[in-house]
Amino acid sequence: MTDATEADIRTLLDAETIAVVGCSATPGKAAHDVPAYLQRQGYEIVPVNPHRDEVLGREAADSLADVSERVDLVDVFRPSEEVSGIVDAVIERVERRGDVEGLWLQLGIRDDDAVARARDAGLTVVQDRCLKVEHGRLRD
Repeated sequence: MTDATEADIRTLLDAETIAVVGCSATPGKAAHDVPAYLQRQGYEIVPVNPHRDEVLGREAADSLADVSERVDLVDVFRPSEEVSGIVDAVIERVERRGDVEGLWLQLGIRDDDAVARARDAGLTVVQDRCLKVEHGRLRD
């Protein structure tokens, strides 16, 4: 499977609203610190965590389907085994709302089959890379 190009990454960094699936309320965890960094950089972060009411000062959605605002990018902090189901939810959202343009699987998270399905649905996808690192490399 072809990995994302530099142009793909630059395009995804143009997102305004990022839904973070698996966003954590625990400082020190990448699933908290990366979205907090992105929030400080001016991105609108929508935490998706069914176990928390609030993360990063925002109401947390139980699922991607429960996010009411427009989402440009879905950033995933869940195990690779869960990616296929998340891709299903992203594709369903694209079909219903037409708003998600990209999917980002954080460092250590890969599912080539699910990524192929997401790309076939028209999404730009990055897997096994850190959004904070790529932002810092290309935007700072």
